[in-house]
Amino acid sequence: MIKLIATDMDGTLLKSNGEFPNEFPFILNSLLNKNIMFSVASGRQYFTLRDNMDAFKDKITFIAENGAFIVKNGEELFAKTLDRNIVAKVIDDVHKIPDCKLVLCGKRSAYTLDNSSEFVGEVEKYYHKNTVVDSLDDIDDEFFKIAVCDYKGSENHSNLILTPKWGETLQCTVSGEVWLDLGRKDVNKGTAIKFLQDKFNIKENETMAFGDYYNDVSMLESVYHSYVMENAPDEMKKHGRFLAKSNDESGVIHVIKDKILKLDA
Repeated sequence: MIKLIATDMDGTLLKSNGEFPNEFPFILNSLLNKNIMFSVASGRQYFTLRDNMDAFKDKITFIAENGAFIVKNGEELFAKTLDRNIVAKVIDDVHKIPDCKLVLCGKRSAYTLDNSSEFVGEVEKYYHKNTVVDSLDDIDDEFFKIAVCDYKGSENHSNLILTPKWGETLQCTVSGEVWLDLGRKDVNKGTAIKFLQDKFNIKENETMAFGDYYNDVSMLESVYHSYVMENAPDEMKKHGRFLAKSNDESGVIHVIKDKILKLDA
């Protein structure tokens, strides 16, 4: 019997246009009526996730910042933050790289050290709660990760500079065309799922997860019922036991209807 379902957002639960499947509210309520916990696991900021899912915020367990922060019913369940001295050193290194800006992803807000309209516009796509500051000294907060915005392209620019230096200390992940994330090595979506499993006495074979990209691998490996989306890269598909229809075909909904709710999919 499934007791916990976790899903990635972009490319997985959400359609390519960013919309929820039409049946999602009905499916979510049906799962809750069966006492099945439903979680979204994303690299997004908690406040952004909460805004994205405002209509369902009291019904969902949020795994934010790629597993570093878990919130259920407005209550913090889990948080793993970075050493502030390391944050300061990474900031210094990023400032030396041309065409790079950064976001400090904190518990209370995201913080930027630049207020140019182009950069702020890019930041607001992912961090709905953000604050412009002059320096790290102005911030009274803890940080989950540092997100580097690299206008030259993260994979072949900042990644080649920062990962060789910080790769043994931090988890360095190219998370988009212009984004490089630096966070704790001991935190990912999989550790978050295992925390929930331990806290609520849920076994691997009582957990179902859906993902489409490489930051979902740890989550898929922490459950038995692991589904990779049809729209995922071919290399990703070996990391799931099962395949779900694409996000634009509402693959997550189809599996839940067929395997859990026993409805016509």
